[in-house]
Amino acid sequence: MSQQTQQTTLRDSAAMRWTALLLLALAMFCSYIFMDILSPIKDLMQETRGWDSTAFGTMQGSEVFLNVFAFFLIFAGIILDKMGVRFTAVLSAAVMLVGACIKWYAVSDAFTGSALEAWFTDNLNYIPLFDELGVSPFYGGMPASAKFAACGFMLFGCGCEMAGITVSRGIVKWFKGREMALAMGSEMALARLGVATCMIFSPYFARLGGEVSVSRSVAFGVVLMCIALIMTVVYFFMDRTLDAQTGEAEEKDDPFKVSDLGKILTDSGFWLVALLCVLYYSAIFPFQKYAVNMLQCNLTLTPPDADSFWAGPSVTIVQYVIMLVVAAAGFASNFQKRAAAHYTLLAVSIASLIVYCYMGYMRQSAESIFAVFPLLAVLITPILGSYVDHKGKAATMLILGSLLLIACHLTFAFVLPAFKDSPIGGIAIAYLTILVLGASFSLVPASLWPSVPKLVDAKVIGSAYALIFWIQNIGLWLFPLLIGKVLDATNPDVTDPTQFDYTAPLVMLASLGVAALVLGFVLKAVDRRRGLGLEEPNIK
Repeated sequence: MSQQTQQTTLRDSAAMRWTALLLLALAMFCSYIFMDILSPIKDLMQETRGWDSTAFGTMQGSEVFLNVFAFFLIFAGIILDKMGVRFTAVLSAAVMLVGACIKWYAVSDAFTGSALEAWFTDNLNYIPLFDELGVSPFYGGMPASAKFAACGFMLFGCGCEMAGITVSRGIVKWFKGREMALAMGSEMALARLGVATCMIFSPYFARLGGEVSVSRSVAFGVVLMCIALIMTVVYFFMDRTLDAQTGEAEEKDDPFKVSDLGKILTDSGFWLVALLCVLYYSAIFPFQKYAVNMLQCNLTLTPPDADSFWAGPSVTIVQYVIMLVVAAAGFASNFQKRAAAHYTLLAVSIASLIVYCYMGYMRQSAESIFAVFPLLAVLITPILGSYVDHKGKAATMLILGSLLLIACHLTFAFVLPAFKDSPIGGIAIAYLTILVLGASFSLVPASLWPSVPKLVDAKVIGSAYALIFWIQNIGLWLFPLLIGKVLDATNPDVTDPTQFDYTAPLVMLASLGVAALVLGFVLKAVDRRRGLGLEEPNIK
């Protein structure tokens, strides 16, 4: 009877398993788009809303403010543990939607001249204690729209972090004992495509119809968050049906325990992983928020004729479809057993990538140029994960990732500006560097996260992950703010948002890579001394 019951559950149907994954992955895809919805239109935010780089960076860093300083990240884990996957999935999507709506209203024309704008102008200019510590999410003179947008983004960030840990737990529930690694890789690949989608469509909606409106871009993100909520509601009923079929209670993560702190914080392995994580991710995610503006400042981009195909709205759709072909064919090529199918899909992916890059050059668009960032990562992440599983060398891959990170940021800082007067050479260097940066980003999840169980006691692994995520969020709050402040400090008389000198912020990000490189060598030495097995394969 139990065997018959097992065969009739949703989890035993491949179609239902992957449908559940698709629902969760689409929700994360939408959240990744909204996360960076203003990043490709930083210049428009300064022109239309008066946000200088400090205001922009402070608002962008506010996303993780409550996770860091109100410890909401820890509370999210407790909520997941007590309420289960499906409730937390719907709750996280609802919280993200509310935060997205607030952010949309903050940048809309309706907010301008309202009583709410007057209140935010007169208030939140000084936050006791937070100002003294230098960690306030607001400051005197910050535009009212940026303050209110920051409030919405804080709320969105709480829901987004909650969604991240919930989706991982949901995948474990549906795929345990099955294609779990493939499922997690697929979810990560789809979520990263959200970054490219944002880079392409946010400027498209902001300039739609020839009239600039930044609120249209955010409204596009709000619609996607509505879709994300619908996806989680559908998942809720699928998950409830599964529990009814199995007769099992929801599997839940171990809650964060204060008593675990001593054991974790005295473990040198934990600190190496946590510091590597915060250094590496702080050099990537905050950079994404400024990358388009950095390209605008370091490339000579000549807009195509207004009546040409390259300036029309249809080219955006065509280029996006080609981008999806690049990602889908490249990702699928990793799982083909026949060599002919593998190389055919790989050839289709590479050819489509070349076409995509050509279209980006013809459009002379910084946004579509940076949108290639996740494409190589989508292609090679499964390869790297499989390599670590079967061959090992996780610590060596972390060192390689740090070297690539340093090289890319220094290239952006010193080499790219030298080619500013070369329309073809500058864009070619930009494409190559962005693709390599995306590849280096793949080395971290493929090697760092699977190494954590080898470094920390299995009894406190859940608590260790919670602390690592919290420490990571400190960097994700701090560095968008720092980049903005450094940018304003080193460009005091610059009013044109496409003429900033990005050298100092990029050197700062490269220094994070240097610190990560040093820690990578230390981690390799600790592994050799303690026999942690970081260089050994996961599958023996």
